[in-house]
Formats: sequence, C-alpha cells, structure tokens
Amino acid sequence: MPVAYWCVLVAALLPLIWVALAKWGAPTTNRHPREEVGDLPPHRRRAYAAHQNAYENFPFFAAAVIIAVTSDAPLAAVNGLALLYLVLRILHGLCYVGNYSTARSIVYTLGLLVNIAIFVLPAWR
Repeated sequence: MPVAYWCVLVAALLPLIWVALAKWGAPTTNRHPREEVGDLPPHRRRAYAAHQNAYENFPFFAAAVIIAVTSDAPLAAVNGLALLYLVLRILHGLCYVGNYSTARSIVYTLGLLVNIAIFVLPAWR
C-alpha cells in the first residue's frame, strides 16, 4: 500500500488531535460541545479552529491522493508530496494554536499548493 494512503489515514485522524488539545482538561461537559467552545480560553478556541480546518481540508487531500495513485502518477512523487502535505498540516495546526497568523496563512497556502500538485501529477506523466 502506498505511503500516501497512510498519509490519508493520518490526515483523517489529525483533527482529533486538535480537538483533544482544545478540550482535554477544559471545563466542558461535552453535552453541547459546539456551544461551549466560546467559553474556552483563546489557545483552546484556536485548537478547536485548527480541528475544524483540518476536517475542511481533508476531502481535497484524500481525493487528490486517490486520483493521483489510481491515475498512475509517479508513486514516489505522490508519496513525497503527501508526506510534505502532512508536515505542513501539522505546522498549520501548531501555528493556529500558537497564534502565529501570518505563518499560519503561509503554511496553509503551501499546503494548498502541495495538494494541487498531487492532484495534477497524473497530467504530467
């Protein structure tokens, strides 16, 4: 199984890390989790936002990897770009939690460009 597929699995689980950071030890009951987000301290609200952003970006990444692999794009390139995408998504979340907004935007843009590169790889065979 390609490394890129394992990257899809990690990317699918990444939002859970951010939400755990947002809620672990926080004074929430989890009965109405979305309503309680506004009561969290700022760094925890940013972790929750990173959680949401990770979910929002996952479908494009998963589709790009599946399309690239099933369209016979060079597997080494797909794997390398998928790993790079994961690193960028982790950095994005860390920038989100740490409140580094400019860095977060730059890292987000780089991740988007890497994702587009994965998607269009089959066109360049």
